Amino acid sequence: MARHGGRGWYGRVLAAAVGVTAVAAATSVWTAQAGVVDRGAGASRPSAGSSGPARITTVSEEIVHASDKGAHAVNITIDDGPDPTWTPEVLQVLKGYGVKATFCMIGPEAEAHPDLVKAVVAAGHRLCDHTVSHDTTMDKKSEAYQSQEILNAASMITKASGGVRPEYYRAPGGAFTPYSRHLAASQGMRPLGWNVDSKDFELPGTDAIIATVKSELSNGPTILFHDAGGNRSETVAALREILPWLKQQGYSFGFPVR
Repeated sequence: MARHGGRGWYGRVLAAAVGVTAVAAATSVWTAQAGVVDRGAGASRPSAGSSGPARITTVSEEIVHASDKGAHAVNITIDDGPDPTWTPEVLQVLKGYGVKATFCMIGPEAEAHPDLVKAVVAAGHRLCDHTVSHDTTMDKKSEAYQSQEILNAASMITKASGGVRPEYYRAPGGAFTPYSRHLAASQGMRPLGWNVDSKDFELPGTDAIIATVKSELSNGPTILFHDAGGNRSETVAALREILPWLKQQGYSFGFPVR
C-alpha cells in the first residue's frame, strides 16, 4: 500500500509486534512450516492440507508489476486485512464478477481471523505477506528487524491458512530494501509493487476512487485497494463498478507474475 501518515488502527498491530521473536527463531519457525528451499525451477507449489513440508521455489527478487495474463490484463490487490467486516464483502464482490485477487495480509490480522484467510484461499485467491506491524519506515530499520517483520508474518499467515504460504511480499508503503527483497524471494515470495493506487484509504468517496483507477490505469496493471484499516464501504462500492467496467474495456484479470 502507499505510504500514509499516522494510523491509529495499527496501534493494536504494533502492540502485537512488540513480542516478536529473534531472527533465528523466526527463521526456524518459518522453515519448519515451509519446508526445504529449492533454488531450481521445478519445485512444487504448496497446497492447503498437504501432509508434509512443501518445497520452496526461490523466485526473482525484482519487484513485480506485470500480470501473468499478459499485456491487456490487470491484477487486483487487496491490502491490510483480513477484516471481519470488510473482507467478506470484498470476497462477495469478487465472486460475483468471477475475479481473483491477491490479498496482502498483516500477520496478526491473519492470526486473529484464520477463517477469513482460509476463505480467501478456498475462493482461489492468492496470499501476500504484508509484515507484522505495517511499518512504513522498514527501509530505515535494521536487517534483523526486517527479518522479524517478514518471516513472522509469513509464519502467521501460513498457519492461519492451514498451510498455504504467501506467494508475494509487499513492503508497507513500498519500503523495500535490497535485503528485504532478497529475503522474501529466498522464501518463495515475489516482491510485489503496484501501478495504480486507488487512494481508497483516504476515504475520498466512491466516485473519486473510481476516477483515480480509471485515470491511472495507463500506469500499469497492478491496482491497489484495501479491505481493512477503517470503513471500507467506499472500496466495496467502487469495486462493484470498476470490475464490470474493466471487463467492458476488454481487460482480463490475472495474478502478478511469479
